[in-house]
Amino acid sequence: MYQLLSGLSIVEVSSFVASPTAGLYCAQMGAEVIRIDDRRGGLDYKRYMMTREGRSLSWENLNRAKKSVALDLQTGEGRELAVELARKTGQVITNLPVESFMAHERIAGGRPDLVSVRIMGWHDGRQAMDFTVNAASGYPLMTGPEEWDAGTAPPVNQILPAWDFITGAYCAFALLAGLRHRDATGEGSELRVPLGDVAIGTAFNAGAAAEMLYRGGDRERIGNAIWGAFGRDFRSGDGHRFMVAALTPKQWKATVEAFGLTDDVAAVEAELGVSFAASDHHRFVHRHRLFSMFQEAAERFSYADLAARLTRTGATFERYRTMHEMARDPDLVTHNPLFGPSPANPSGFEYPAPRSFANIPDREAGNPLPAPYLGQHSEEVLADRLGMSSGEIAALIDKGVVATSDKE
Repeated sequence: MYQLLSGLSIVEVSSFVASPTAGLYCAQMGAEVIRIDDRRGGLDYKRYMMTREGRSLSWENLNRAKKSVALDLQTGEGRELAVELARKTGQVITNLPVESFMAHERIAGGRPDLVSVRIMGWHDGRQAMDFTVNAASGYPLMTGPEEWDAGTAPPVNQILPAWDFITGAYCAFALLAGLRHRDATGEGSELRVPLGDVAIGTAFNAGAAAEMLYRGGDRERIGNAIWGAFGRDFRSGDGHRFMVAALTPKQWKATVEAFGLTDDVAAVEAELGVSFAASDHHRFVHRHRLFSMFQEAAERFSYADLAARLTRTGATFERYRTMHEMARDPDLVTHNPLFGPSPANPSGFEYPAPRSFANIPDREAGNPLPAPYLGQHSEEVLADRLGMSSGEIAALIDKGVVATSDKE
């Protein structure tokens, strides 16, 4: 963990993926992130997949380096404690509804400089999740084999909840933008970030939506090919599948040389009257001719030989792996400085834990910290933030308003 955000405290009242991701990224940069959950566990506390001991690996990884306060959020007293913790802290990340007990206006009473980030579903208040906004985005109906019939082919959903993670990253940025504005003006802000707007806006930022409006229709499915450039999966002579991407003249030249196709490609260029090195367009338009040539050439090599040739020429490629293979790969994980030693995870399961994705060469990254046990920091936070005495806290524990660690 880097300490760039040391001294910044954030209250997080959230569940699932996007909102916890925003808090996680802040915590990995040194912020104190206090996650408030219902004493019974939030909506994501038992999110699949769980260990035999009943610990969610999803929750454990999205909540590393955070503190946990467990309150009975089904009671007015528990909710008021959550609001007061947020008010005293001054910075909030949540995905609770606009009109919930964590409404910005309610917390900001007596705290006009409050900065809150609220993740919503759609901008009009309708509920949404990654899987449903993805359906609306158009991407699942552009994904799939090229030979599928456009009128009858099913959508292809992505496995990665990409919109959740993009939204989480954007919300961490939005929070820091709100804090910078407060530093300059003294004003607080409520920043509402609809998950649906992130998906639809990203489609426009990528130029994809503008493309469909310009062409007056939808793009055809192209399988594993890269749209508008040269790239696809190929299979080596010994059966290994790998991805190649050649989006620049340098990458193209390196790929052609590695496959041993310099003369063959020159002959096709002469026949067609084009220069593949000079144009992404020509490489894409004539991709089927090129793919056939490259696949035939790939079958003449073992993957080890071809990988050595691609590396030597400076081409851009990678072998397909299962995720289990990836998680055990020495280059990607075991010897990658991104990962630190396994902390004392609540699950009791030891595995590599990522540090911050950002790498600061002249600073020590520090080792990853574990996720908390539910309620592990309830007493500490109530004492430090609200100045409550041990007796007051004990009384709340006895009433069931506050819960302590569920380690046992």
